[in-house]
Amino acid sequence: MGALPANAYVELNFRPNVQLVSVVRRFVSEFYQRTLGDPDGSSRVALATHELLENAVKYSKDGETTIRIEVTTTGAPRTVTILLRNRAEDSHIAAIREIVDGVAAAKDAFAYYQQLLLAKAKRREGSGLGLARICAEGEMEIALEVRDSDTVELLATTRVAEAS
Repeated sequence: MGALPANAYVELNFRPNVQLVSVVRRFVSEFYQRTLGDPDGSSRVALATHELLENAVKYSKDGETTIRIEVTTTGAPRTVTILLRNRAEDSHIAAIREIVDGVAAAKDAFAYYQQLLLAKAKRREGSGLGLARICAEGEMEIALEVRDSDTVELLATTRVAEAS
């Protein structure tokens, strides 16, 4: 395999559904394996991609979603950035903001995730666990930006050491 460019990325604009989320996860898992060369790091960011896409399937206002996955391939550690963009209802945006703000304020993302598991165990919808899981198990930072009042941009980032 030849040297990768300084940044390797893939961007998809599509109408995800439950079946496509699994297909995309397999595709991005292969992408991560080839660009990161670290099975643990690849697994963490594949999990994050899957969680973000599941949220898009559940909460997209019009069914359209764009996901951009970028890996900075020079230097160590490598930086992985996942940007998910879709339109959402105000109530869903507020729920996302609550989780993102909660994780950001938490001293320990895993402890926060455990608290959410207990607090929201009986809820059937909109638990927010996926976003907290990205931070806790995926070891990623997550940020939210809302554009044009209903366009949600979730940005998940992490650094992954190159496998030796």
